[in-house]
Amino acid sequence: MYVAPISLLQAEVSLRGVNDLTFSLIKLLETASREVDTDRAAAKASIAQASSLLQVQVERTTARSPNNRALGGLTTWQIHRVSTFVDEHLERPIRVEDMGQVLRLSVTYFRRAFRRSFGETPHAYLIRRRVDWARHLMLTSDMALSEVAQACGFADQSHLCRQFRQCIGASPASWRRERRDPDAQLTERNIGRQENGQS
Repeated sequence: MYVAPISLLQAEVSLRGVNDLTFSLIKLLETASREVDTDRAAAKASIAQASSLLQVQVERTTARSPNNRALGGLTTWQIHRVSTFVDEHLERPIRVEDMGQVLRLSVTYFRRAFRRSFGETPHAYLIRRRVDWARHLMLTSDMALSEVAQACGFADQSHLCRQFRQCIGASPASWRRERRDPDAQLTERNIGRQENGQS
């Protein structure tokens, strides 16, 4: 089946949203398809990256679909509106007051209703969304971690690293390396075994 090449105009689209995910996956799979006969390692790396990107998106979608409105929680349209607001403003500071103001709710009521609907505080949700967006950028771009941190609203690279490690359990650099180079994970495991005296 013939797939039309991706235009340069499409390549300039911002990285957010489903269309951007589709564009990134198409680009990675086309690279894998081109390289499968000549450079199997590059093809394998592209497929691993596409797989990781899909996993991040599934986790994002699952996380942003809280259960039906809990007693005293937010309505469906409020959940959608505040989630959209957060996603559209990740690169800048977002206060709980800003999130409540989007729904025209007092800060006290908003915090309580948000926690009942999302199962976490607004701040924890915001950090998790920023980490999710950082993972997306690390898989779909060659941005330096300092640039990723800035694009995701973290104070600096070390702030990104601390929050990333808390949420994901690994440093951003090692997480990115493992997903971009499927052989890196095996190599790191082998090095760990050698250091522990295992064969």
